[in-house]
Amino acid sequence: MSVPSEKYERNSSSPKPRIDALYALSQTPRTLLPGCLGLFSAMHPLSLPGFPPLTVGPLRLASSLILAPLAGHTDLPFRLLCRESGAALCVSEMISCHGLVFEQGKTHDLLRTVPQERPFAVQLFGGDPEIMARAAAIVTSLPVDLIDINMGCPVRKVVKKGYGAALMKDPHRAEAIIRAVCARTSLPVTVKFRSGWSDEHIIAPEFAAMAEEAGAAAAVIHGRTWAQGFGGKADWGVIREVKNAVSIPVIGNGDVLTRADGRAMMAATGCDGVMVGRGALGNPWLFGPDDRPVSLAGRMPVIMRYLQLAQQFLPLPKVLFKVKNQTAKLLTGLSGAASMRQALYGCDSIEAIAAVLHDQHAGEER
Repeated sequence: MSVPSEKYERNSSSPKPRIDALYALSQTPRTLLPGCLGLFSAMHPLSLPGFPPLTVGPLRLASSLILAPLAGHTDLPFRLLCRESGAALCVSEMISCHGLVFEQGKTHDLLRTVPQERPFAVQLFGGDPEIMARAAAIVTSLPVDLIDINMGCPVRKVVKKGYGAALMKDPHRAEAIIRAVCARTSLPVTVKFRSGWSDEHIIAPEFAAMAEEAGAAAAVIHGRTWAQGFGGKADWGVIREVKNAVSIPVIGNGDVLTRADGRAMMAATGCDGVMVGRGALGNPWLFGPDDRPVSLAGRMPVIMRYLQLAQQFLPLPKVLFKVKNQTAKLLTGLSGAASMRQALYGCDSIEAIAAVLHDQHAGEER
């Protein structure tokens, strides 16, 4: 089964003049971010100091700094924003293998991409080896460069079905899934998992060795247990143990909020790459050479670019709430951010959001 590629390039006409005009007004003389589409440069992200190129199977990435899959967040506009900011690879939201194979709901919409995003990775989740394999075959027919298998999601409704982190309690089924997926795709396959089920059951090194033996091209290890969820502190020591247990590349994840954190993780663990999740929300600048600007004027080019991408690729106004949430995160830490967020949440269109930001920006410059 294949999905027509044109489905994933909907609304590809130029953004509305209102957004373009406000975007142009937000520009400053400084050099724009590398890798941008449309009004941005057409360059691809370059390797960042401290984050050397990373090879996963046949796929060679320009750097080793990657955007993690984040349910409800890593849609096409946000992924493109992070790619344009410097991320070497972005991963889709996690996609149900059953939803994909049996065409449930709007699962296929989560696969939407454009050529400029390449390389592009898709994360699959599920618990049936055969269904996972069939989903992998579907993904392989699309413009995708890597498949990641989710074996670390801690959300209870996922775990109750035997998916995500639950597979760490059933390594035989986990191995069967990895082998089945690898057998049905020519793409490199990675496996994302956690340090273990609880502090008393840390099994990541053994789990990684199993994944390598089953055919995985890289291991992605989040240094928290299922019991921790997203709380507590990530144990980078477990990432180091995983690195020592396998010969495939190891990508670390957990408690990376800045580029300095990423470099520290690589130095402390010896991992080959860093995957950034929640730390990238509101801070796509993390993937580039410059720190997040401390003024609205400095952030406006990226914020307005996000609004352009959202207008171009999202089914507005149905998901306007997502645009508001992402935009609000991009204001984090700014003077007056609370009042701007309040004004944003009262907007009924993307043009209104842009106008609020432009008015605030103009007011600050007076």
